[in-house]
Amino acid sequence: MLSRQFVREHPEKVRDALDAKGVDADLDRILEVDEEWRELKARGDELRHDRNEVSSKIGELKQAGDEDAAQAAIERSQALKDELADVEARADDLEAELERLLLTLPMVPDEDAPVGDSEAENVERRREGFDDRRDLPESVVPHYDLGEELDILDFERGAKVSGGGFYFSKGAGARLEHALVQFMLDVHREQGYEDVFPPMPVSARSMEGTGQFPKFVEDAYRIGGENGADYDDDDLWLLPTAEVPVTNMYRDEILLDDDLPVKHQAYSPNFRREAGEHGTETRGIVRVHQFNKVELVNFVRPEDSAERFHGLLDEAEAVLRRLDLPYRVLEMCTGDMGFTQAKKYDIEVWAPGDDMDGGPEMGGRWLEVSSVSNFKDFQARRADIQYRPERHESAEHLHTLNGSGVAVPRVLVAILEYYQNDDGTVTVPEALQPYMNGQTRIEGSRKVGESALGDGDREA
Repeated sequence: MLSRQFVREHPEKVRDALDAKGVDADLDRILEVDEEWRELKARGDELRHDRNEVSSKIGELKQAGDEDAAQAAIERSQALKDELADVEARADDLEAELERLLLTLPMVPDEDAPVGDSEAENVERRREGFDDRRDLPESVVPHYDLGEELDILDFERGAKVSGGGFYFSKGAGARLEHALVQFMLDVHREQGYEDVFPPMPVSARSMEGTGQFPKFVEDAYRIGGENGADYDDDDLWLLPTAEVPVTNMYRDEILLDDDLPVKHQAYSPNFRREAGEHGTETRGIVRVHQFNKVELVNFVRPEDSAERFHGLLDEAEAVLRRLDLPYRVLEMCTGDMGFTQAKKYDIEVWAPGDDMDGGPEMGGRWLEVSSVSNFKDFQARRADIQYRPERHESAEHLHTLNGSGVAVPRVLVAILEYYQNDDGTVTVPEALQPYMNGQTRIEGSRKVGESALGDGDREA
């Protein structure tokens, strides 16, 4: 949330942010409400002052025996009290409206963020891991076909159980997902992260605190109600990312300067109603409604957030470096940055199995596995997370940052395609082999059921 003072003093910057991020919000109404609210607050102060002066004279007038003047003062005091009540009621209504409207304003991008309207204008900062990439089969089989051939991914049964956008991983595929999660957690523990295992349902108030609500209500899974219906602060939703519960751990709290920085990591399944796009985006596990992820959340002093932002980026990249997966780092332009971020980098792993329009010159496609974001005080204001620089000083809002460390399914896609061998097997990355009991190669598993008859795996 932007502060009232910032909006009041920098309306053009806010208007530019609305244009840059494509957000439809009524800034003029916000400024109008704020002005009237401040006028009413000033009027309320005047009325309280006048009433106190009048009230203080009532006793003097009575003591002097001037009953008429005393009665007039009493009536004047009552009139001031009634007007003050009306003014305060109107001010309260305006303040509630102002708070609601401020939630519709996006974070203002940093001045050095690339300016652009869409993802086409994001800036590629660097590539890593391409100089010594491994030899690939002449024709790389896409992960969704290979996963079914090896019987480690089952999309049909996933859809049968839960609907489109859900899948089973099984056998070596399931072990690989578990291995990735444990590997990521270990990597980030080495970086000084403290583990948090968060609750899966989160309240609407928590979703509002991190900026998912009210803008992204339709993307969420509501528990016990329709998304379009009105909701209360306590209504529950399945978490779309562990960012929500972990950030809100400290909602309405004041941390101490000695506490900072706080670095938490959390594994969770995540739930999003993502429609996906046509073509390969809707095949396989690139874009699904439930996916596993390790999330990194930082709480820092305002003066430390820029440096911590680049440190967080390096910490997320470490996962791909250790897996020897080629990737690139993009800096998001203003039009593709997102509602809540002041600055944002995306980490995209290279998956060679499917070519994408405008994709890498070596073929294949880029898959976003992490968005590393600096929210500055935007989330901290929404969730009212503060810190006290010194014990005797006033509390102020801290800065929050987060990044995926990283999203599991898309890394799984990259492994199945990049570590694919000519014989259709998949080499397990060296870093993951200790997490798979020393297994070095995925050769598939024996299919079950009548559907396996006649496919060469089972005899009729």
